[in-house]
Formats: sequence, structure tokens, C-alpha cells
Amino acid sequence: MLNLAEELTKKIMKKHENLAETEKQLEIDRISNLPWDVLDTILVCLPLRDAARTSILSSKWRYKWTNLSQFILDDKCIHYSISDKTSRWIEIRKIIDHVHSNHNGPIEKFKLAAYCCPNYSDLDQWIRFLTEKGIKELIIQEFSVIKHFKLPDSVFCGPKLSHLELYGCILRLPSSFKGFDCLKILQLNHVFIISDTLEHLIRNCPVLEKLTLLNLHHLACVRIYNPNLKYVKIDSAFEDICLGDSLLLASVDIRMLPMNGGITRQPPEQGKVCTLFRVFGYLHGINRLSLSNQFLEFLANKDVPERLPAPFNSLLALELKEIRFASLKGIAASISILRSSPNLEDLLVTVYPCDDISKPVMDLVTAQLQSDFYFNQLKVVKIRGIIGTRIEWEFLRLILAHSPVLESMTIVKFKGERISESFLQEVERASKHVKFISLAL
Repeated sequence: MLNLAEELTKKIMKKHENLAETEKQLEIDRISNLPWDVLDTILVCLPLRDAARTSILSSKWRYKWTNLSQFILDDKCIHYSISDKTSRWIEIRKIIDHVHSNHNGPIEKFKLAAYCCPNYSDLDQWIRFLTEKGIKELIIQEFSVIKHFKLPDSVFCGPKLSHLELYGCILRLPSSFKGFDCLKILQLNHVFIISDTLEHLIRNCPVLEKLTLLNLHHLACVRIYNPNLKYVKIDSAFEDICLGDSLLLASVDIRMLPMNGGITRQPPEQGKVCTLFRVFGYLHGINRLSLSNQFLEFLANKDVPERLPAPFNSLLALELKEIRFASLKGIAASISILRSSPNLEDLLVTVYPCDDISKPVMDLVTAQLQSDFYFNQLKVVKIRGIIGTRIEWEFLRLILAHSPVLESMTIVKFKGERISESFLQEVERASKHVKFISLAL
């Protein structure tokens, strides 16, 4: 009797397993019969490695993943046990070869963001293939090494390209280049490009909105002439800059690095006008501005006005980075921008720790303390990296004494104990309702 029951149980379980397998197969068939654009929308939401695993579902699914409209090749596509950079590229190339052999239809987006050592001949051929497929977003991010490769001319014939990010290449425009009519986002990182080429490229992107330039090589002058630009970020070495007729600029972030040899030269033809006014004098629509100390020093090549003739009426958030309180030029430019921003609400200052004491800087800040001006809209101030020098303290007093609606001030001290909130409460201030947050690193 017991044996009979066991046999019956096994048959029932087998039947349930068969039913489950049949239902699973029916479900796969239902998904398989969905329109391709629906399947593509589903599969591109998966990491590519997971999308590729669908090839085992059935013969119908074997090559579906190779026909996606978007491919993101990152570290998730490579088994964690493979650490050699060349071997990691071989794994990437296997994926590329599968797609190249089986893909039908357009490819709208390709992103390469894997720690590897690419074979540039492979990469060149792949980029040509993507261009033929009508690529709209081409994103090549950091490799493990920088070995500049010549970007194929076919990239500049992509009429649908709307998003272009390049890393570690040599960018030379072919004589046939007429512009990118659809390009809205451009990012160049560790790219070899000369000033004239960059200017020509930017001018010929009529709908460009976002421009990011990082660690460019052999760039003397950044000349940006594009009336449609809304966002600019530059973190690179250069000798001069012109933001031209970019009247729609809303966000500007510039960190200037020294050219080879550590010297930033001032172009002789620009020496008669304060660079601060020349660069920003007519860009009245900026609402977010972030500037490094070295760039502030560059802006203060001549006598810096207490405030600009045309104020930053739209500026709401200002970040001053790597500020050196021993730098008269940097502090003078900072104060001029502050006094030219009547509607500023948010101020962030990061300090480069320095024990040096500059009497001219101290005299400048002390004189500002006696001036009759106010930051009438300033609500939030964050100052990071101070070490407790007298000039830093005078700057804090300046902000507190001239900010009648200040709501909070966060102070992060780099060395020693934090400044006590009770001590800060004793400082003369224009706002009686300010909340102090004091921290120490």
C-alpha cells in the first residue's frame, strides 16, 4: 500500500512539473510574439549580460539580444574573475562581434564604460559600424590607459547624433564637416584638440545645450560661440577663454588648471580690460556659477571693480572652489562677484588650507566690513576646509554682518576641534535667526 501511494505521489508531482513547464513555455511564447519594439523596450532595461542570457530560452531567442537598439558595455558585461585589461577587452570584442554579425535595424545608443585596454583598430571599425546604423548617442568613457587614437571621420557624418561623449582620442574635423544639426550634449575628456577645431565644432552645433570639457590636450584658448548653450563645465588647462554670445547660459562651472610649466599667460591683446568683465560682463542669465581660485586669479588680471557694471541679477547659487586666502587676486575677484549678485541665495566656499597671511588681503576684507552693502537674499552659506586663520575669520564676519536674511551657516574645519556654536552666536551678525552647524574633518 505504501509503495502504491509513493508511486501515485510521484506521478502527480511529475504531472505538475509537466504542467509548470508547459505554462512556462506558453509564457515564453506569449512574450516571443510581442512586437519587436515592445521587446526591445523591455530588454534594453536589463543589464546587457542579463539580456544576452535570454538566448537560452529557445531557438527564437538565440539572437534577439544582438538586435537591441541600445548597447551599454560596462564592467558588468565582464566576469569578475577576469582582471587583465587586454583579456577584458577580448570579452568586450566578443559581444561586439556577435552584434556586428547578427544585428538588423538601427542602433540608437552605444556606451563603452569598461575598465579595459581597447584594441583601437577594433574600436575604429565598431564606430564606423555604429555610424552606418544611424547612432544617436555615442558615449565612450574612461579606459584604463590613455593612448590617443584618431577618431574616424565617419563620426562627423552622423546626421542623427544628439549626444556625443569622447575619451582619449584625437579629434580633427574632416574638410567635409558641415556640423551636427541634432547634437544637444557634447563631452570631451582627455581629448587631443586644438583651439580652432574646438571653436569650429561648437559653432556648428546649432542646438547644443550642454558642453563639458575635461583635461583637454594642446588647448590654448577656449572660444565658445553658441547662442543656444545653457550649461558649460570646463576642468582643464587653457590660457584664455571667451564665452561669446552665449546669452542663454544658465549654469557655468570652470576649474582652470595650469598649462605645462605651471604658468598661465595673459594674452597681450586682452590686457587693457579686466578679464572678469570681458568674460562675464554680458552673461546676465546665469543662475548657477562655480569658479576655482586659479580661474578667479586669471579673471583679476587688472584692477578689479567692486562690482560689475552689469550685475548677475539671475545668479542664485555661487560656488568658490579651492579658495586661497593669501591670494589677493582670487579674493578680490570673489568679492566683486559677490557684490555683483544682488539675488544670491546659496553660497558654497571650499578653502585650500594655507597658513600664509597676506596683509593686502586682510586690508581688502577689513575695508569691505566697513562698506555699506548687503547680500539681501543670501539664505544658505557653507564654508569647508578652514583652518582658523585670522583672514578666514574676517571673511566669516563679512558674510555674517552683511546677510540680513541668512538662515544657516555650515562651517567645516580642516584641522583641530570644530568651532563651537555658542561662540559663533556671539559674533555680530545681520540676521538674528541664523542656525550654525559646525563640523570638523
